[in-house]
Amino acid sequence: MLKNIIKNLKPSSTLKINEISRELEVKGEKIFKFGFGQSPFQVPLGIVNELKNNAHQNKYMPVQGLKELREVVAKYTSSKKDYNYNSENVIIGPGSKELMFLLQVLFEGEIILPAPSWVSYAPQAIIGRNKIQIIQTKIENNWFPTGAEIEQVILKNKNKNYLLFLNSPNNPSGQVCNNLEEISKIAKKYNLIILSDEIYSELSFEEGFKSIASFCPEKTIISTGLSKWCGAGGWRLGYFIIPNTLNKLRDAINVLASETFTSVSAPIQYAAITAYSNDYSEYLNNSKNILRAVGNYVYENLKSNKVTINKPQGGFYLMPEFSNKSFSTSSKMCDNLLKKTGVALLPGSDFGFDEKKMLARLSFTDFDGQEFMNNVKNEKKINNDLILKFAPKIVEGVHKLKKWSESI
Repeated sequence: MLKNIIKNLKPSSTLKINEISRELEVKGEKIFKFGFGQSPFQVPLGIVNELKNNAHQNKYMPVQGLKELREVVAKYTSSKKDYNYNSENVIIGPGSKELMFLLQVLFEGEIILPAPSWVSYAPQAIIGRNKIQIIQTKIENNWFPTGAEIEQVILKNKNKNYLLFLNSPNNPSGQVCNNLEEISKIAKKYNLIILSDEIYSELSFEEGFKSIASFCPEKTIISTGLSKWCGAGGWRLGYFIIPNTLNKLRDAINVLASETFTSVSAPIQYAAITAYSNDYSEYLNNSKNILRAVGNYVYENLKSNKVTINKPQGGFYLMPEFSNKSFSTSSKMCDNLLKKTGVALLPGSDFGFDEKKMLARLSFTDFDGQEFMNNVKNEKKINNDLILKFAPKIVEGVHKLKKWSESI
């Protein structure tokens, strides 16, 4: 029974660690909030002003989203993906998370999840009563699946439909997928649809971010939104871009949306038009410059013979693996770390890894992003002195984490 399945689900671990951190802070403990990931920057002022200017908009919006917004989103995406999308390809939702949930409820087939994967993919698949196929990835492939690994799953039953979740830049690893063409060939060969979760794509540290939609647009649903690049997680506006080849699925999502969330807040949709039609490249460049510098600081100061870690390539996460003989699971390791040092991390088991692997997700956003940005605008190089000044909890927390890793 579905109700019994839901009763057995646990609260989202990312939201839970944020609540635990707040409770400990209320008690007077100093907590280094490296467990919860959200943009440290404020929403650009021009977009905030548009929200204020449209606060009077009180009508229900079309289920699929405000047409003017869908038009600018389609134009914006087309310019980046070398593919011509139009407003009918776009669905606006109250965060991309809700749209993913509707997709998983509607999809008939099996879900392929690379480990590591964002914490909510698997619970949503369980609620949608879809069988999950997990691919354990390797650090040497940037924590992404190879084409051969995906094909091996599909060949178990070629007659089924498959939905692959591909998140690049990745949460929790902070890595970018570099074998997109190889994966796209598998998608074209079999009954494979790809959900390309690109919520961190605007925060890719290298120029020229590539989407798998550039290689197989007819098989790819693009999922993204305002929360990460625009600092607007609490605004709850995300969107899907679904190609015409998958229009039956798009229409079904619209029907289900009409019976669930109805439509996204009108003022926020009007404000989002500005986000996708005006030039916010300076804001984005400053954001990426800061995140790259802070992420590299964490990487350089944490890597050791006790900690294996990849250099961050986008977003605001790292995924260290600790060498230890003290703990039986990554959850117990993170519990001990929080108790001993005040550093909050999420265990790798929350992201699909074997609990015996001592992996954890680290979010390097525990600093005042707006103060940092205001003081280093257009700086080409952000040195360690600036990081110490404007991200002191990052510096102190990393120091505590490294000292702890050497003691276990």
